[in-house]
Amino acid sequence: MSCATCRVPVHTQFASFELVGPIVEGGLDPATDPAWAESGAKSPPEYARWAGHLCGMTCLRMALGDVAPSLFALRDGALGYGAYTEDRDGAIRGLIYDPFAAYVREKHGLDATVHRHLAPQEIPALLDEGRTVMASVHYAIRHPLRPSPGRGGHLVLLTSRTSDGTGVHFHNPSGTTAGTRAAELSLAEFERFFAGRGVSMRAAA
Repeated sequence: MSCATCRVPVHTQFASFELVGPIVEGGLDPATDPAWAESGAKSPPEYARWAGHLCGMTCLRMALGDVAPSLFALRDGALGYGAYTEDRDGAIRGLIYDPFAAYVREKHGLDATVHRHLAPQEIPALLDEGRTVMASVHYAIRHPLRPSPGRGGHLVLLTSRTSDGTGVHFHNPSGTTAGTRAAELSLAEFERFFAGRGVSMRAAA
């Protein structure tokens, strides 16, 4: 589904839009998602174990547009570059930006730049260059009227400025409603959740 505002596809890290809220806020087991196979996972247990970690792959899938591979195909590619690691106890670590950017450049032909120190005021210029920005935010950004409990730990894809030019339009892989999957905030509101880092991407020249 393409966004009416920015024309970038809207995807979530869980296959069923209507189950994102019950999974991330209600404790529903992702393995019960009837659409799990659409993700490209090999089994419900694999889907349940990984989908909650794939906000970055969901952002990449949106940035790639209609030609994007499945979510788990992107995961497999990122694993091959070391963008995710697994501890001996099975804990999943990542997304790790540098190998992710190398993967995006070499396998998907996008110009990817890691931004370790990115001020909110610098984001509009990146968007004006035709870049999308995968930004580290707190997952509570889907509740912008509430106080922010922190910054970072989740990834969203900024796709454009707002129509008045002063804010940002973004897609949230863990958005629980249509209005939080494709959302808009002023830069000041966005900054409350933003960790000041991310990766910008655009089609290579």
